[in-house]
Amino acid sequence: MRSMKAIALISGGIDSPVAVYLMMKQGVDVVALHLDTRPYSDETPFERTKQVIKILEKHFNKKIPLKIIPHAKNQKEIAANADKHLRCVLCRRIMYRIAEKLAEKEGADFIFTGEAIGQKASQTLENLYVIDKAISMPVLRPLIGFDKEDTIKIAKEIGTFDTTAIRGGCCSLVPDLPATRAVLERVEDEEKKINIEKIIKEI
Repeated sequence: MRSMKAIALISGGIDSPVAVYLMMKQGVDVVALHLDTRPYSDETPFERTKQVIKILEKHFNKKIPLKIIPHAKNQKEIAANADKHLRCVLCRRIMYRIAEKLAEKEGADFIFTGEAIGQKASQTLENLYVIDKAISMPVLRPLIGFDKEDTIKIAKEIGTFDTTAIRGGCCSLVPDLPATRAVLERVEDEEKKINIEKIIKEI
């Protein structure tokens, strides 16, 4: 059986490094993808991501390629043109499209994330369904049924917790009332206000 290869969306938060650890423990070759949201966040996510990759590389004694792609221009496009309540869902759908393009380039079999049900507004069952529909490639979520404390326990065991628990890094474009029960047809209508093809081509 050939080894599997995957693109990991890694934010610099507590969850995604744990997801990377669990997938690599299963023998999956990982290429990490960080969408850089500066200046809509501070330096914290960018720096945390680089640090946790180094920690994970030591665990497995192997290089983890890290791709860093500017995402702020895409966020600005969403904020200027689309319903503010759907910003987070629209943002994630663009992230997934970028990850899918990278997966095609890298010959990866699937994408995975550190998402778990209900831990953020974008991670409700309805929103995850809508986000997944942006691409055709499989999206796996190793932490999908984890309680936050389960994730924190593993993060502490593997040495990523102290780095990822550093305060900072919140996105300044998150609306006061983000949609928690997005409807696919409505989201697709909002995407018509954004030049998705141009965004992905430029990336």
